[in-house]
Amino acid sequence: MKGNRNDLIPWITKADHDLGTAVLTFLHIPDYKDTVTFHCQQAVEKYLKAYLIFLDIDFRFSHDLVYLLELIGSEDNTAGEYYERILNLQNYAVEVRYPDETIYISDEQVIEAIKTAKVIRHVLTVKMEINVEYNSIINSDL
Repeated sequence: MKGNRNDLIPWITKADHDLGTAVLTFLHIPDYKDTVTFHCQQAVEKYLKAYLIFLDIDFRFSHDLVYLLELIGSEDNTAGEYYERILNLQNYAVEVRYPDETIYISDEQVIEAIKTAKVIRHVLTVKMEINVEYNSIINSDL
């Protein structure tokens, strides 16, 4: 492992908090689709940053998932296999956060955002050979 395990765990844990918040919110307040998708984007962003640390690749703090994928792609194409799915989360970083930007988000898009975050978490933690337990709420069947 290139990155220090102690540096990776806080990133994964923080990302898990975003993913858990997304799942819990969707299960209990399904109308908050913008909040749910925002947290999915945030979770994936943090999982990607953990992987960059693992790969020992420097990065600037950015919400741009394409930028993060390009950095990872310079060393490993693992996340690139999920490029289209990750790209769908890109707009949830900023566009849904402000009232002047109104976009329609369907239940299907929300469920896909949650699934994408779960898949990216699984794929990258396996690649990093790291196991971080998380709350069972994340495992909800969505």
